[in-house]
Amino acid sequence: MKQFILNSEPDKDTVRLEGNDYHYLVNVRRLAVGEFFPALLPNGKETLIQIVSINHGVLTGKCNQNNEGAEGNVPASLPPVILLQALPKGDKMDLIVRQAAEGGITEIVPFLTEFSVGKTGIGGQKFSRWERIIKEARQQSGSRVATALHKPLTLSELFDYWQKLREEGALGLLFHHQVLEQDCLHSYLNNSPDSVALAIGPEGGFSAKEVSLFMENGFKPLTIGDTILRTETAALYCSAAVRILLMEKNSWKLKQANPNGE
Repeated sequence: MKQFILNSEPDKDTVRLEGNDYHYLVNVRRLAVGEFFPALLPNGKETLIQIVSINHGVLTGKCNQNNEGAEGNVPASLPPVILLQALPKGDKMDLIVRQAAEGGITEIVPFLTEFSVGKTGIGGQKFSRWERIIKEARQQSGSRVATALHKPLTLSELFDYWQKLREEGALGLLFHHQVLEQDCLHSYLNNSPDSVALAIGPEGGFSAKEVSLFMENGFKPLTIGDTILRTETAALYCSAAVRILLMEKNSWKLKQANPNGE
């Protein structure tokens, strides 16, 4: 466990954990009274919790004053990266959600397309499972990004949501398996967008009509590589490409400004 994520602020430096949190720490991690474990507070700061007692399904811990509020190795601030993921079939969304949370994606927005097998009428049980997967992935990976999960949308609802993002300075990238008229990823990211939204299709990709709608709504087309990726692979592949370029942006912009290293 890289970190444990607290859902609420400690009460005078004391935390009480029950239910799934208790089960994870006591039955899965096998932690005992007197032991410490790292935790991430709701405000994004780190603390170290010492277990004071384990009684009747309740774990009580005390925040270590010497570590509370420590910032740790916080990476440089990046523009939020939002994954617009067309609903895939089966349990593929579980994997997509887990990988997105591990990779520091800011928000996951599932939506329905013409070739989607999944449905937007997702029951509360499945949505709760995705929320649990996000928490588990962040705890395992140590991601400091509080990945949010949006309710599943229709395509029309997605474009309504996108317009709000666009008005706030978002860059929309449409990942497509066919090469469309496009610029390179470096060029798209060179304009310092306030956030980046990545649209990933389902099995079978986007229909021609859907591609036109994305383009009409200001998305920039992009094809990465010369192979057709599974939707769960495309989500990870494209998210990683964008995140890495954003993390290294200062370096490659400097080289663009000084091509001869002068």
